[in-house]
Amino acid sequence: MPAALSHIRVLDLSRILAGPWCGQILADLGAEVIKVERPGAGDDTRTWGPPWMKDPQGEDTGEAAYFMAANRGKKSVTVDISKPEGQEIVRALAGKSDILLENYKVGGLKQYGLDYESLHALNPRLVYCSITGFGQSGPYASRPGYDFMIQGMGGLMSITGERDDRPGGGPQKVGVAVADLMTGMYATVGVLAALAQRDVSGRGQHVDLALLDTQVAMTANMAMNYLASGRPPGRSGNAHPNVVPYQTFAAADGYVIVAVGNDGQFARLCDVMGRPDLPKDPRFTTNPARVKHREELIPIIEKMIALHPMQFWVESLEAVGVPCGPINNLAQAFADPQVQHRGMRIDLPHPAAGTVPLVGSPIKLSETPVSYASAPPMLGQHTEDVLRTVLGLDEAAVSALREARVL
Repeated sequence: MPAALSHIRVLDLSRILAGPWCGQILADLGAEVIKVERPGAGDDTRTWGPPWMKDPQGEDTGEAAYFMAANRGKKSVTVDISKPEGQEIVRALAGKSDILLENYKVGGLKQYGLDYESLHALNPRLVYCSITGFGQSGPYASRPGYDFMIQGMGGLMSITGERDDRPGGGPQKVGVAVADLMTGMYATVGVLAALAQRDVSGRGQHVDLALLDTQVAMTANMAMNYLASGRPPGRSGNAHPNVVPYQTFAAADGYVIVAVGNDGQFARLCDVMGRPDLPKDPRFTTNPARVKHREELIPIIEKMIALHPMQFWVESLEAVGVPCGPINNLAQAFADPQVQHRGMRIDLPHPAAGTVPLVGSPIKLSETPVSYASAPPMLGQHTEDVLRTVLGLDEAAVSALREARVL
């Protein structure tokens, strides 16, 4: 069967991570994604290295691993939108597209006639998605917004990291740009919802995504802990604020995660530890009691876990249905048989590197599975092809645009 979005064309004017992440998801689902980039420079992340992808001889290709993370399956077209001819090309492509993604500053595309109102008038069916740090309205709308600062402003760093009274305590950002990535995910949901509505109304709409909005929304249960109690939650390291025991413990040869989700699992954990008395103690019988008496219970568990190596706990606790797992580095994660079975590493041909390893999509569809059309493109790799096949320009017209340095 055709891929789920094989009938959809996306015009991707976005750079860095949030917008490109959305575009890559749509490409994996079968959409034709045309990435418009600056001639000679391209997406900023093309230069965000090292590391660089290697060619078959082991030499650097100049293709940054960062760029490779978010641009699979796209076609790269170079267009200088500061020139009238370049603006006309983008307008023509928008007129033949279903979705447009952009992350320019608020109002930044209006000077080129590429804002939502202008392109909606040209193509009323266009779903136009704008991604910014703070959204299209509000007192911060004109400010630039980057993931790191958004993690701080949106409350995530106030609940991430070790407690201030412990070694290494203090605010900590997450190891990947989660505000960007989650904004890309919400953008994907938003544009697909707008497409579904277009099937009913026949009209596209403007989808407004802000990193700060997303960061606040994704604090989820921690936000609700605050709204319900009026007390902002603090950092608790690897411990869970609402469930005990649910954290890392030091085994004899490394760290292990024990994630007890109910009282039955706690009783089985205690049996394996050789402490069947603990669930009978009124301080530890129920989860609310364990949360209240966390400081008394955790040292007892820490002492028991330290007696045996990680593998003992993983095997013993899994055997009785208590969630438990190791803390893998990325090499160990990609070597995990479950990760390998689920196809989370893929390899695709690439013009410079020969073959590039990439992270697979987690989306599994039974009837229209994800397809990997191509590796992330080289800068301008598809310019002539798109201009000829999508816009119908002949060789003379394309050559004239190149001579005028529009492409």
